[in-house]
Amino acid sequence: MQKQKFGITLFLLALSLTPIAAQKDSVSLLNRVIEKFTHDNRPPDKPRFLIYPTLAYSPETNLEIGAAAALLFHAKNDYLHNRLSEITAFGFVTLRSQYGLWLDHAVYTDQDKWLLLGRLRFQRFPLLYYGIGPDASAENPDVADGFGIQIRERAFRSVKKNLFAGIEVSYHSLTNVTFENEVNVRPLPLGHEGSANIGLGVGVAYDSRPNMLNTRDGWFAELAWLHHNNLWNSDFEFDNINADVRWYKKINKREVFAWQFFGSITVGEVPFNQLSLLGGEMMMRGYYTGRYRDKHYYATQAEYRFLPLPFSKRIGAAAFAGFGTVAPELQALRTDQLLWSGGVGLRYLMFPKKDIFLRFDVGFTREGSGFYIFTGEAF
Repeated sequence: MQKQKFGITLFLLALSLTPIAAQKDSVSLLNRVIEKFTHDNRPPDKPRFLIYPTLAYSPETNLEIGAAAALLFHAKNDYLHNRLSEITAFGFVTLRSQYGLWLDHAVYTDQDKWLLLGRLRFQRFPLLYYGIGPDASAENPDVADGFGIQIRERAFRSVKKNLFAGIEVSYHSLTNVTFENEVNVRPLPLGHEGSANIGLGVGVAYDSRPNMLNTRDGWFAELAWLHHNNLWNSDFEFDNINADVRWYKKINKREVFAWQFFGSITVGEVPFNQLSLLGGEMMMRGYYTGRYRDKHYYATQAEYRFLPLPFSKRIGAAAFAGFGTVAPELQALRTDQLLWSGGVGLRYLMFPKKDIFLRFDVGFTREGSGFYIFTGEAF
């Protein structure tokens, strides 16, 4: 964290010493570069294909450089009656020797008859490994490395307005697994030699969001059950139940209140890489991803957003707070192990027609802080 704080301080100091005229020239140049990638004069009923470079930062990756492509469209080009669908591809490399390719889609068919949600991850993403459980020490973490493939697909059929139900399939594999210093990790966790696991299950979702890219009003809730079994070549047998509930309330034209609850229950023989991970850029910001991991994970967060601020067309802000914890089983949950996080952030409106912001967040916890730069809101 010291390097991160030094970098931010150095940047602010350099900016403060830069002549005002030079600052204006730099901002003007930045605006021209951004406009080149974000300008869009197509009518709203036509699909949009965007390609743009990405720059991100988090404690897990340090500086991340990549490129993204997105296809945004409405079924049958009917933007008045059909919701916005999104198919994205994203490739990246980081200063921590991480790299990967992500493919995501959220497709609404004509009149919302089907909701197709999918996520694919192909990546080498070494992370600090602190151990398992709510008492995992922050001292001397190891580095768990390996090449991972994660696939999760959901095909939901409309049951009634905004309510969907259907099947879910997942595949997780981790190969070439290494721990940098195995002496610090004894005994080695389940799955330390690598594993491949297939989950089959069902799910139900409620979605009243008109725009999933930056929701200002509506609900999203999903309850999913996945079963992993040797019968379909899973290396381990276990069950996983996930609940994700989000509520967005538009306070006025610019201000939004957002709330989320997430719960994950896993029962059975669970490899360490498929335990629930607390922390990261999405929830419990400020904690390193996987700072705590276990079979049970529960967290909630709230965020107040100014999109944008009253005196600006592009600059926004946000304030957020959250609570969460992990445990080996439900009966082991303890209030004295409840963790908190909170922070503030800035927003920059990158794609005005799609209401997509670039976010700069600083999250604070009892163990320190984390700084994040990402495209799109945390939830």
